[in-house]
Amino acid sequence: METIVFDIGETLVRDDRHWASWADWLGVPPHTVSALVGAAVVQGRDRTDALRILRPDMDVEEAAHARTAAGRGEHLDETDLYPDVRPALAELRAAGLRVVIAGDRSVRAGQLLRALDLPADLVVTSEEWGVDKPDREFFSHVLEVSGAAPDATLYVGDHPADDLFPAKSSGLRTAHIRRGPYGHWWADHPDVLDTADWRIDSLTELPALLDAKERRKHLVLAPRPEEPEV
Repeated sequence: METIVFDIGETLVRDDRHWASWADWLGVPPHTVSALVGAAVVQGRDRTDALRILRPDMDVEEAAHARTAAGRGEHLDETDLYPDVRPALAELRAAGLRVVIAGDRSVRAGQLLRALDLPADLVVTSEEWGVDKPDREFFSHVLEVSGAAPDATLYVGDHPADDLFPAKSSGLRTAHIRRGPYGHWWADHPDVLDTADWRIDSLTELPALLDAKERRKHLVLAPRPEEPEV
């Protein structure tokens, strides 16, 4: 493996603040939004459907712009990161791997992530590319910035339909992380089991898993010792 590419939401960044801010904007308790988001996940629907259940006539994109204009838009800082993010990314880079962060987020989110100075070679979002997952073009961009062949590029994410399946169909290797609602609910689904090259509970598992794979590869490729003459 030469390049590791990470999804953002619920892979590197907790979505707690995001949904709590929507609950505050809509004037409902945070647990109400969380419960509806969970229901959407179980039904295989988009999580923004939770907002449409609460406000059927609301245009979510327009509402998001209104929140931003009111000074209540996206916010992201160190406390939003999962605790394993910095150590895992730093260890992967120290091992000589290229580390890329690329997921479905806004231009603003990309700016906020870059301001955190994470141990990554590149941070980019779908809005900056002008294409969202699971569009195949998104993963074409991933391969462009990877600088490595598809089978030497690993995409790590929590969402089967947005991360795992399209990455695999684009020729990348995949790791499914059991994190966030999608990561937990779909972790043992047969399609996930068949598609994921690795299944992990923490990003800190990756360096050891990849190192073990490299050791096995070298053992397979190593020439057999010559038999001693009798």
